[in-house]
Amino acid sequence: MADIKPILFDRNENRYGPAPACLEVLHQADAELLFNYTRAFQQGNYSDLSVRVGKIHGVEEKRIILGYGCEDILKESVHYFLKKGRTILIPSASWWYYTAIADEVGGITVQFPLVEKPNTYEFDVDALIAMRQEHDPGMVLIASPNNPTGNSLSREDLMRILVAYHDRPVILDQAYFGLIPGQTDDFGQLTDQFPNLLILRTFSKLFALAGVRMGYGIIGEGLDGFRKFCARNLGYNRLSEKLALAALDSSEYYLDISQRMASDRRKFYDFFRAYEGCEVFESDANFILVKFPVHVIPALKEELVSRGLIVKFFTEPGFVGYARISLGTEAENARLMDAMFQAWPAREAESASGGEVA
Repeated sequence: MADIKPILFDRNENRYGPAPACLEVLHQADAELLFNYTRAFQQGNYSDLSVRVGKIHGVEEKRIILGYGCEDILKESVHYFLKKGRTILIPSASWWYYTAIADEVGGITVQFPLVEKPNTYEFDVDALIAMRQEHDPGMVLIASPNNPTGNSLSREDLMRILVAYHDRPVILDQAYFGLIPGQTDDFGQLTDQFPNLLILRTFSKLFALAGVRMGYGIIGEGLDGFRKFCARNLGYNRLSEKLALAALDSSEYYLDISQRMASDRRKFYDFFRAYEGCEVFESDANFILVKFPVHVIPALKEELVSRGLIVKFFTEPGFVGYARISLGTEAENARLMDAMFQAWPAREAESASGGEVA
């Protein structure tokens, strides 16, 4: 193991890497980007990136908040909107960080149900809407696509939630948006209709710039106080902005990435569905959730670790036997499937594959 460079299938990073234009920004960067603050204020703007993002989403530049990834804006929003003793509603299977932030301000986290269905998970929207009367929440947080289940809210269900909670801050975490080829992106327009809506996006997932730590929020007019709370008088990281702008200029490259990942997901679906007792859940993100027969997990873990292939196996109640597998490159995914084939009990593996490695 010491001589093996691990492949991290547990971090939800984009292992295809950023567009060549992003690397070119690094090669051509000059010292001025480092020792000068932005001059965007001379044109009445916060930053070049917020101007560009505003145009993409069809909203005024002032309604774009930049941050240190989604994580930064998410934390700011909970600290700003959630008062001590008030309730925040979050999905029942979601990122642990949501609860951790609420705890920091003395908030009360209440989970609304995600329901396991054959091959997918679904939000129980009726239950979420009914929880308004029981819990009188201070804010609502929805992740779509959701981590670790990979499912998304339909537009119809999202509209129902926004109408029901029109007078409360609703945070729509779309960190994994864009990984479905050709997906329509008109979500920014919802902030015109619902002034208490905050939509979160990041350059970490599709754009493969996790190390740059750049994200943004789109806010409705009702959240102007939050915009002022988040404002940075001296601007943002200019090099990170340049990298993000280069990514936005590389739409063909990232369309190809989303198509590759869609193909990768289908290969994993076919691979795992060939094994009796194994269930894989369809995902709109750069990971899949798999439910394994419990008796095969020790052998899988041992084989994967010996090969330096790191997968997230869950031990939390309700998710024992589940694993979240981030997508690698096509070659890396093939290595992972080969390792699992080799580790699976021989009789089951031969039956599932006809004696050939999938």
